[in-house]
Amino acid sequence: MRRLDLPARDLRLLDPLFVYPSAILGRERAVVCNLERVRCIITADEALVLREQDPAGGAAAEEAVRRYVDELQRRLVDRADDLPFEFIALEIALEAACSFLDSQAIELEAEAYPLLDELTAKISTLNLERVRRLKSKLVALTRRVQKVRDEIEQLMDDDGDMAEMYLTEKKMRMEASLLDDEDLQGIGNNNNGFSTSVSAPVSPVSTPPAFRRLDKEYSFARSRHSSFKSSDSSQYNIEELEMLLEAYFVVIDYTLSKLTSLKEYIDDTEDFINIQLNPISMQW
Repeated sequence: MRRLDLPARDLRLLDPLFVYPSAILGRERAVVCNLERVRCIITADEALVLREQDPAGGAAAEEAVRRYVDELQRRLVDRADDLPFEFIALEIALEAACSFLDSQAIELEAEAYPLLDELTAKISTLNLERVRRLKSKLVALTRRVQKVRDEIEQLMDDDGDMAEMYLTEKKMRMEASLLDDEDLQGIGNNNNGFSTSVSAPVSPVSTPPAFRRLDKEYSFARSRHSSFKSSDSSQYNIEELEMLLEAYFVVIDYTLSKLTSLKEYIDDTEDFINIQLNPISMQW
């Protein structure tokens, strides 16, 4: 990870032994994704996907990783658009997370509405306990859906963050700037015999090693990249990424609206139950 300049706090988000909320982080050379069961580091050329280490969480998470890798390979073979690699990898991760969360919301709805109707027809301790457990599941799922929605919305609201995620274009610019530097140095060193050095020979000890020259060139390219970053949002056409994010924002927002409607239905059912129970308590 040293070559990607990723801080340790970013890598901790991907630790399968801990539960961290969903996150999408655009960095200089990578995009760090923690989206439900898919945790990966996306570069301009590859996606490094972490596998689940916990046997308890095992089969489902392993299957999610396998599907992610298979879909990424399929999309790269049947490439029908001009999306750069990092956006294809990010889109598949978003699609997997949104589909998984929506399927969980559908399952919860299928369990909840019949149970709530049963509770209104027959108030019992068993049904009340089942509704209590249902509410806990709803709160937990809503929190996860809301987090994914917030991450997408936060990216869409910040042109600089979106520009930072154009890894392929940044890499091409970096390589072009290094080639330009090498061409300039080649011209400077090539004197074509028009001048002859009359100075004393320089000791090899004082000559900078090759790695120092490379480090110097890299530092220069980094400083040039820093100047690019100040105007990234104007240099990169962020519409492409914005449209991609917006599509999944609509999907996850719809999932959240279903969960919100379910919560309102539960609240209405509780109000109805309280009205039913109040006359009984007043009789006593």
